[in-house]
Amino acid sequence: MKKYLILFLKTIFPLALGIYLIGYFFKSMSEESIEQFYKAIKEANYFWILLSLFLGWVAIISRAQRWKYVLEPIGHQTPLKNRYHAIMIGYLINLTIPRAGEASRAAMLYRSDKVPFAKSFGTIVAERAIDFGMLLTIALLTAYIGGSDFDKIWDEMIVKFGGKPTASGGFTFTHLLLLFSIVFAILFAYLYFTKNGFKEKVKAFVLGLIGGVTSIFKSKNPGAYIFHTFIIWSCYILMFAVPFLSLEATSIFPIKGILIGFIAGSVGITFTNGGIGVYPLLVGMVISFYLKSDYPTDAEGIGNALGMLMWVSQTIMMIVLGLLSLLLLPKNYSKANVEIKSDTE
Repeated sequence: MKKYLILFLKTIFPLALGIYLIGYFFKSMSEESIEQFYKAIKEANYFWILLSLFLGWVAIISRAQRWKYVLEPIGHQTPLKNRYHAIMIGYLINLTIPRAGEASRAAMLYRSDKVPFAKSFGTIVAERAIDFGMLLTIALLTAYIGGSDFDKIWDEMIVKFGGKPTASGGFTFTHLLLLFSIVFAILFAYLYFTKNGFKEKVKAFVLGLIGGVTSIFKSKNPGAYIFHTFIIWSCYILMFAVPFLSLEATSIFPIKGILIGFIAGSVGITFTNGGIGVYPLLVGMVISFYLKSDYPTDAEGIGNALGMLMWVSQTIMMIVLGLLSLLLLPKNYSKANVEIKSDTE
């Protein structure tokens, strides 16, 4: 029973939520907005969408190169192409089973280059921690630049889903973060002190994190790791910003609006499989917020169109490149050996 519950919470529920939100995405739009939605998609300049995808691909290549600098200190030399294929397969798995891509990525590198699962997974955990720090830094910078726009957009999101705005007694964005933090802390403390299995996983996570982080400084070239980290996140932001040039209405868009949309999209991806439903909805609402003064009747349709273009194009890229990597990654070691080695090494 527990196994099926975990499967439901990790896979089926996020997918069902995403499908529901896709339906809500279209149902919540008026006929005029839907008409503008399809018009914007038809008239978009897809050169900028393709350039955006190229920047995303550059970020993946840079991520594969960055991985090299933490694998070398633990004694493993691997070809760039194999690291790239492992990363792409991990992204593909994440589209079906959220947050399962990291384990798949480590397993794939073992199958191609015999890098022990536990060691490579430790570097991936550290990588996630560093990337979270980068995202948090961008979020804090965005909060400083965006000012009161955060709460205004939050109010619009609450109203859209049938809630009360802040002025009518509704939760502010700050209240939500505080509530989430309290609930998370209580739940974490309960599981940590009552479930030995959970405690052991936390300890293993922390040890892997420490090992992965220290491997960065054991690298012969820590500067290169830091350089690629900035390349990756610069490409991510540009990947999000460039599609705004594809539509005339968004070609001149405030930087703070682009950054808020970037944060909204990054958060949306974590809720459902590959951000299905959530990503285009949240990004579309942010874009609409900034367009409504100049395009009062068309803002929602245009914003939703651009949000959907971004999500669909990125998802197609991940699926196509992920499937290609499944075909091209050398499988030098059997699945059975992967499982044995991950337990023994």
